[in-house]
Amino acid sequence: MVSASKIGIIVLNYNGGRYLLSCLASLAQLDYPNKEIVVVDNASEDGSLVEAEKRFPQLTFVRNQANEGFAKGMNIGMRMALAHGARACLLFNNDATLDPHALTALVEASERHPEAGLLCPIIYESGSERPWFEKGKIDFFRMRAVHLRATKAERLSDAYASGYLTGCALFIKRELIDAIGFLDERFFLYYEDADYSFRASRAGFACLVVPGARVWHSEASRSNPQKTYFLVYSGLLFFQKHASLLMRPYLAAYVTIRRVKNHLDRLRGRGGAAEDVHRAYEHFFSKR
Repeated sequence: MVSASKIGIIVLNYNGGRYLLSCLASLAQLDYPNKEIVVVDNASEDGSLVEAEKRFPQLTFVRNQANEGFAKGMNIGMRMALAHGARACLLFNNDATLDPHALTALVEASERHPEAGLLCPIIYESGSERPWFEKGKIDFFRMRAVHLRATKAERLSDAYASGYLTGCALFIKRELIDAIGFLDERFFLYYEDADYSFRASRAGFACLVVPGARVWHSEASRSNPQKTYFLVYSGLLFFQKHASLLMRPYLAAYVTIRRVKNHLDRLRGRGGAAEDVHRAYEHFFSKR
């Protein structure tokens, strides 16, 4: 039987007008009885926050004066939820919706698995049964966080391990926050979830996927013109932070090869993506 521990649900919004209301409507349908939904707005300019406040006045809203990024914005919401008595937090993307039983399934799994610090649902592409995230791993040799397919046995299980969990819908126990702290705010966008998963595992906590919890994700970030820049920059930050002493010479050589390829792509006129990659490299190495 699931306990009645209070859960804080943190939704980060930045110009989420196309998705935010649907997200909040799905959260309002959750069957878990003891929850607080905190909407943290990163200085949106599209009126989405004002509309959400009108439609869902029962929720808690936080207005940031600037776009603080994903990690810092979520940390602000988590600190508020914990101060209000939450025993765990669910970080949730504003371009996602979830099954009404999803939070209950996550809480139940967290209680059955005291070794777990992080849990997440299986996440499907919006409007379909095609998995977007079932499990993942950190590939140090290619410097990527990779989505993997779950096995049939894993999909039929109560919960199964993953090398990292996605921040799209991430359930975080308070015990983990007490042990390792909050998200690393140097990650403005992307890789903060891989970083937090890596830190959790290093501290002895399991990262589990719960098949009984289901989420649908629209992946609005595909239209973000800065996506390539932040993927490259945050990836460099992650692998610099976590590479072992033995891996560092390999990664230095690998990044050098990638920078040469990027230089050639720019000479060949490969367009905006190559320029975004170049800008990420220049920004990252200028800070070292």
